[in-house]
Amino acid sequence: MRSGSLRRPLSGALAATAVALLLPQIARADESGISFWLPGLYGSLSATPTTPGWSMAAIYYHTSVGASGAAAAAREFQVGRFSPTVNIDLNLALKGQADLMILAPTYTFATPVLGGQLSATVAGIFGRNSASLAGTLTTAVGPIVTTRTGFLEDALTSYGDIYPTLKLKWNSGINNYMVYATGDIPVGDYNPNRLANIGIGHGAIDLGGGYTYLNPATGTEFSGVGGFTYNFKNPDSQYQSGIDFHFDWGVSQFLSKQVFVGFVGYAYQQITDDFGQPAILGGFRSRVLGIGPQVGYIFSIGSNQAFLGLKGYGEFDAANRPSGWNTWLTFSISEAAPVSTVSPTRHKVSK
Repeated sequence: MRSGSLRRPLSGALAATAVALLLPQIARADESGISFWLPGLYGSLSATPTTPGWSMAAIYYHTSVGASGAAAAAREFQVGRFSPTVNIDLNLALKGQADLMILAPTYTFATPVLGGQLSATVAGIFGRNSASLAGTLTTAVGPIVTTRTGFLEDALTSYGDIYPTLKLKWNSGINNYMVYATGDIPVGDYNPNRLANIGIGHGAIDLGGGYTYLNPATGTEFSGVGGFTYNFKNPDSQYQSGIDFHFDWGVSQFLSKQVFVGFVGYAYQQITDDFGQPAILGGFRSRVLGIGPQVGYIFSIGSNQAFLGLKGYGEFDAANRPSGWNTWLTFSISEAAPVSTVSPTRHKVSK
């Protein structure tokens, strides 16, 4: 496969695909099994430069998860308003499902910043989240023991938080580098007494960086993005989740100028304890791994470049968080790449 046969279509793919990978969304971990960062947010082509100007991404995200033990008991404590000093057993089961639509307009600046390419995104979310909790809850305060057996169910269709993101990217031939800063503005629909929420109830800041290897001559690509999340205290529950580390990756092979296939995966690990949780839950550090397939298709709409992609993850080795499977269907559109593009810089990033 010749380098020239892929270079221009790949430029459009980078513009389209990277737009779809800019925003954090509703997730699962930390307080009551809910966290700011959604594993799998990044994947292939994450660090590649995009076409300057406006672009728009629309993502349909579906997830189905379950949990038992501590992760389920944490949610019971949240909605039941139990004192952190109450002792409980962990004979509970939690199930959840979400169908969400995310819209993410992005502007990529043509003027280089620090020798790189700067982009800004403000993303919003809307959709339906449902959850159920079943089992036997035994609480004890001193000599007083109470047993409750039953089933709780809740569903909500509403709007979520606002997620701003800034990215800075550098290109040096087949090597691409990126740093990003993002966060959560907690304006979404949230109630600590509900099982199902769209907002997470607290602010967060996430910083990280990534790398993409992209060889137009062979059509081979692989990417990795890692970062850390700092969670602010939830003012409604006085609960503060610990610091989270996350690493997303993707590998792909272009079969033609328009189609690529490959695999994606992630690792998520909480590295500091939560504060405000019941003593029986301990530090309540979350962990999960995920892996699955992906496919992407690049095409033109008039004078614009479009991307349609599908990827899915099966989760395993989860601790203190619901786990299951999730799928992402992404459509994005951007301005077509010019015939001749000039990279923001030809120098590698140095610390």
